[in-house]
Amino acid sequence: MSRLPDPPISRSPDARMNQSSNSPERYAIIAGNGHFPFLVLEAARDQGLEPLVVAIKEEAAPELAEKAREIHWLSLGEVSRCLDLLGSEKVSKVVLAGQVKHSQLFSSIKPDGVVSRMLQGLHRKNTDALIGAFVRMIEGRGMQVVDSTLFLKPLLPELGPLTRRTPDAEETADITYGRELAKKIAGLDIGQTIVVADRACIAVEAMEGTDATIERAAGLSNGRRLVVVKVSKPRQDMRFDVPVVGRKTIQVMQRSKATALAVDAGKTLLFDRQRLIEDANQAGIAIVGMKD
Repeated sequence: MSRLPDPPISRSPDARMNQSSNSPERYAIIAGNGHFPFLVLEAARDQGLEPLVVAIKEEAAPELAEKAREIHWLSLGEVSRCLDLLGSEKVSKVVLAGQVKHSQLFSSIKPDGVVSRMLQGLHRKNTDALIGAFVRMIEGRGMQVVDSTLFLKPLLPELGPLTRRTPDAEETADITYGRELAKKIAGLDIGQTIVVADRACIAVEAMEGTDATIERAAGLSNGRRLVVVKVSKPRQDMRFDVPVVGRKTIQVMQRSKATALAVDAGKTLLFDRQRLIEDANQAGIAIVGMKD
């Protein structure tokens, strides 16, 4: 996988402190699917760090083994082994990078004893509850789970238009309507994407993901122009489950007749940001960063 051309990433105070300390912090990346782990690994190296990579067998791309200097492959159900590994490697800070598909909750993966006890103790088995419990386990071992965007701040969108074309009056009305709905749905930890047409909600994201939601909306909208609204949760924990948009979403939007995309400024990762915006400009899609 070639390096993705994004803006240069400046050294964070955290990383500078890392390098100058007599006892440098050891970072680990717990890698799920998609480009996220690759981006974090490359950005960390730009800042003079070489993280340990713990790759989830059912999710992480095999190509990650070619990029990581040190990588361990563990199943999603092997939480106890993961915690022991992080401890034995003297990891002090952990970055959760890459999605774990919600459908894995209903897969045949055999959980270890730690996972089984964790599941039994949860009143809800939604994303926040499951990942939050995992984070507490890590931090209970004396490690810190850090903001997953720590090394990727240039990929977070600013407030206002990101593309040459700005949303027109009709699209803006749909964005306003969609954001009100999306924030409520996100607050229930159901999904973070709403697809709207003419102030009507066409599709709500659940476990299928953003792109599948857009495609489903296209099948229901009878060719109408669509607007996609993606939001962060009302109390978004930037350590995990950060909203992500990639170039594939722009491709899906183009063939689905979705002409505008609204995202939360400062709280959404735009993977391969420069090319993503170029793709949107070529497709005539308007992208705008929003704040409440």
